[in-house]
Amino acid sequence: MATDAALKTLRDAVKNRRFDGAYYVYGDDEYRKDDAVKQLIDAAVDPATRDFNLDLRRAADLDAESLGSLLGTPPMMAERRVTLIRDVGALKKAARSALDAYLKHPSHDTTVILVAAPAAKTDKALQTSTTPLEFGALDGSRVSSWIIHHAKTELGAEITQSAADLLYEAVGNDLYRLTSELDKLASYTNGAVITEDSITAAVGIRRGETIADFLDAVLQRDATSALGMIEHILAQPKTSGVSVVMALSTQMLALAWGRARLDTGLPPSRLEGEYFQLLKSTGAYPGRAWGSATRAWASAARDWKVTECERAVMALLAADVALKESRVSSEDQILATAVLAICSVSSRRRAA
Repeated sequence: MATDAALKTLRDAVKNRRFDGAYYVYGDDEYRKDDAVKQLIDAAVDPATRDFNLDLRRAADLDAESLGSLLGTPPMMAERRVTLIRDVGALKKAARSALDAYLKHPSHDTTVILVAAPAAKTDKALQTSTTPLEFGALDGSRVSSWIIHHAKTELGAEITQSAADLLYEAVGNDLYRLTSELDKLASYTNGAVITEDSITAAVGIRRGETIADFLDAVLQRDATSALGMIEHILAQPKTSGVSVVMALSTQMLALAWGRARLDTGLPPSRLEGEYFQLLKSTGAYPGRAWGSATRAWASAARDWKVTECERAVMALLAADVALKESRVSSEDQILATAVLAICSVSSRRRAA
């Protein structure tokens, strides 16, 4: 995988203190992009002369002349100089031409780190003229493993697999948020193992009240259970009515897509794998672990008609508009209305 290759390249450079002339750091995972930049700078720049040999700039602030001056400045009292340019895609035409010319013959004692902006389109030219370091967002199958690894290596804390899964279900794959919650949990447990009970006490999340549980209840048209979870869901870290509607919308669109695939002859045993590939290719927001989402969707797809999913999506569109514009209804009231609209389809209408 691209991220694995980037991590190996980064690890080898830091370990051997051998750095290439230019690195292009890009991808959707801002946390690991920032971490890669920090590791490169810490390893390549002599702390004693850091003020002289490290330049941090934004591409939009550079013209061809200032960029040329930066790239042409030799290190002072050190073996290497580092120039970091963020949002490299924002370079003006003349400055970009100067950069491209430099990258054909980079200086042996300068390392240039070019960082792409969040969600920026991959720059194919920079991929070939530099050492590319791609950090794609962690998919659902790897986040829990990252949580366990980060807790152990960075915080010296142990977290159980079930606790890691629960934290991921509640927070998602935003590594900045996960890091913050893990810091809180490590402080709370003070050396003890982080368990599901720890997460309930310190973060306010318990099994049966996560966004995954809520989405499953809607899948089963269990309006009573889903309505009972809304208050708990909205009280969780950085969860809003809009983010819940996004997760519900992804779920209903996925159900429609899956039902259509089944209706065209796809064997039900293959649907979960098809859903996983769909998430990888679209980057859609399922609101929970990919494995949890794909299993639930594959199991429920035959119980929903495409037309029912379409009506559910229209109800969610109305909820999204109301959440962004209404000054009368609260978030929980708007979500409750949407849940009732989605779950109101009689079970007698389910496809055989």
